Amino acid sequence: MHCDDFDDQRVDWVAFKLWLNKEYKPKTAYDILYYLKKYAHCLLDRDFKPLLDLTKDKRLHCMAALSSLSKFLGIHEEFSTLVKNYGLKWSVRSDDLLIARFTKSVDPNAVFDWIKQVKSCCSGLRDFMDFMATTGLRFDEAIESYNLIIKLSKEGKLNSYYDGEREVLEHYRFKEIFLRKTKKAFISFVSKELVKNISDHKLLNAYAVQSKVKRGTKKLRFGDIREVHGTVATKFLNEVEINFLHGRISSSVFMQNYFNPVWLADLKDRTLKAAETMLSHTLA
Repeated sequence: MHCDDFDDQRVDWVAFKLWLNKEYKPKTAYDILYYLKKYAHCLLDRDFKPLLDLTKDKRLHCMAALSSLSKFLGIHEEFSTLVKNYGLKWSVRSDDLLIARFTKSVDPNAVFDWIKQVKSCCSGLRDFMDFMATTGLRFDEAIESYNLIIKLSKEGKLNSYYDGEREVLEHYRFKEIFLRKTKKAFISFVSKELVKNISDHKLLNAYAVQSKVKRGTKKLRFGDIREVHGTVATKFLNEVEINFLHGRISSSVFMQNYFNPVWLADLKDRTLKAAETMLSHTLA
């Protein structure tokens, strides 16, 4: 989205876009600009009434975008006051999240069937789908990691990311990509064979992948792969280990408590067994 798309002169949109690109991932920055194009005036006019008519999900996206703009403009306290004065809920309650998790039914077999369908209609994505099933990475993290394997392999620098002896991708070495404010990925265990296969591919574009998969299957279930990965992993790993692999710990906790070569070797064996189980269900 170009800055020329914004006609409100009360904001230096060029400078704001540069700030966004430093603070957020490209997809997140794009989404923020998308919502601000329609709702930036709510913050600038100090009128949040239009937000009251939106659905809960859309309202939360708009509020997140307005929050970012308020921080850039140095008026975040005013934003917080407006949220309170209009009786808006800025965050989803933890019990709401828990209820949503219990009521959301993800059938592992349906997800496995979807993965097989993707492999069948999008043969060029077979290794990418295996990569997602193996690692449990979020979609955007998987794209970044997959492309980094290809890029570094072509440059002869793959060993700066992938430890072949321990069969581990060390995401933490690329902090700007994988250690974000709210979403993190520290390491992923991946077999040498799969990494070698990925190295021979071309770089992927996230939007192109989503479009191609949606055309072929009529669905996008990348987020469900991560959930099923966690479910399958419970047969081999404990909850703390799964949270570690899924990046649900802080950076300081990772370095202080988890970076132990002996423990990682044992974790690798069990994690790759979980990966084999995942892959056995997605053969196409």
